[in-house]
Amino acid sequence: MRIDGRQEAASLIEAVKAAASALETETGVKTGLAVVIVGDNPASHAYVGAKSRMAKECGFNSVQHTLPAETKQDVLAKLVQLLNEDTDVHGILVQLLLPKHLDADAIIQSIRPDKDVDGLHVVNAGKLATGDLATGLISCTPAGAMLLVRVIHGKDLSGLNAVVIGGSNLFGKPMAQLLLHANATVTTAHSRTQDLARVARNADILVAAVGRPEMVKADWVKPGATVIDVGINRIAAPERGEGRSRLVGDVSYCEASKVAGAITPVPGGVGPMTIAKLMENTIIAAY
Repeated sequence: MRIDGRQEAASLIEAVKAAASALETETGVKTGLAVVIVGDNPASHAYVGAKSRMAKECGFNSVQHTLPAETKQDVLAKLVQLLNEDTDVHGILVQLLLPKHLDADAIIQSIRPDKDVDGLHVVNAGKLATGDLATGLISCTPAGAMLLVRVIHGKDLSGLNAVVIGGSNLFGKPMAQLLLHANATVTTAHSRTQDLARVARNADILVAAVGRPEMVKADWVKPGATVIDVGINRIAAPERGEGRSRLVGDVSYCEASKVAGAITPVPGGVGPMTIAKLMENTIIAAY
């Protein structure tokens, strides 16, 4: 079964639109999202454009701050501080990756936790780690991936083995914590894991987030398992013409889909969920 992230994202966006409309009708407050982007990375600008369009579609007031690549740390920090103090801004998103001369972590940690719609502040990460899913903002990509897991397995994952390949602060750790919170038995695997294929084959729920194109093969997948592919990799596609490319995940979809019980495609799987969850976090922050 192909898990349709676009369909799930669309239904979440409808709920966000209704909540934004209700908030404005009842209180006069229009949900505000500020997006900050530094430099001219084309992929980052594409992401930010998609986020801004979706925010407007949800009825938010979406403001974009585009800064030159040579922007200094103190200038960026000052902008974040101004947005922290702006009562019309409920969510602040600083698009990563930042240019190398900037200390990205210092910037992320300077965002007020209740405006940190990316869910990356240590306060929000700590709430998730201690099982407080009610009062913090949860990182968008793991939250979106978790919703797709629930489409297949429901809310309680008791008795299921979950393996997350990748232990990053951005995705792997929060994903493992969400699975653990839903009562799965969780293994976090990574580049130092011995016999990674064998570990993966033990998973009823296999989540791949390593950033290596089509690394997870069919023989890594337990027959009938649910496979969530978080990778977005651009590879050469000479069959489409000279200089053309295509997007693939961390899972070899063609072969793994023959073994898996359910699997997310790339594109059209976790990606749309990330933006939908960002919109949900923004409306939660506004409320």
